[in-house]
Amino acid sequence: MIHRKHLKTLGMTIAIAAVSAVMLTHSPKGKAANGDDDRTGDEDSESRIQKGFAIAPVTLNLQHKNRSLVGLGSYIVNANVPCNECHGAGPALNQFLPGDNPYFGQTAVIDPAAYLGGGRSFGAPVTGSAVIISRNLTPDKTGLPAGGHTFGEFVQIMRTGVDLDHLHPTCATGSSGPIVNTGCIPAPFNGDLLQTMPWPGLRNLTNHDLRAIYEYLSAVPCVTGPSAPSPRHNDCL
Repeated sequence: MIHRKHLKTLGMTIAIAAVSAVMLTHSPKGKAANGDDDRTGDEDSESRIQKGFAIAPVTLNLQHKNRSLVGLGSYIVNANVPCNECHGAGPALNQFLPGDNPYFGQTAVIDPAAYLGGGRSFGAPVTGSAVIISRNLTPDKTGLPAGGHTFGEFVQIMRTGVDLDHLHPTCATGSSGPIVNTGCIPAPFNGDLLQTMPWPGLRNLTNHDLRAIYEYLSAVPCVTGPSAPSPRHNDCL
């Protein structure tokens, strides 16, 4: 009797396991039985990479580039942040081609000629001080993006907010306070740091994310920008 009881229990256990296996096997791909998304990390990463390529508004130069990093970088730059709203020629509603502006209920087509070329004015922090204008993030003739900065410099900028171009130093202080002029910004603004750039939040991105962003910026077309000696000018190939 004991032996038969054990066999009966074992049979029930096997039956339950078989039913469970069938339920899992017939669950929709990528979905758990409760309907939640259960994609693996690799599947999610590949999805972001593919989405990044799908939404890139310009033709990308993938020669000697890491394709996966470029795709992920596009996803971050165009879907997560998105960078062109500040690093385009104007406010977000001005970054689109005529007749293709989603703010007017039209299709969304970003103007590729000005994409990430900088030029948006954020005005002067204080009347009479330097005007803050977004920088050109596209690669120059060296192939390095963001004004020809190396990846190490790019990481330093993103992590600390340091302005390696020193475009708006802190105004000197006279006997009656800061000597404000159009070439500086007065304290308490710190001229050593990028102003309006949201680096206090972006510095929390992972090293892998920053590498992806840099790789993507290296793959976008060069935008010449204004004539030299403008800091937004690029010598393109």
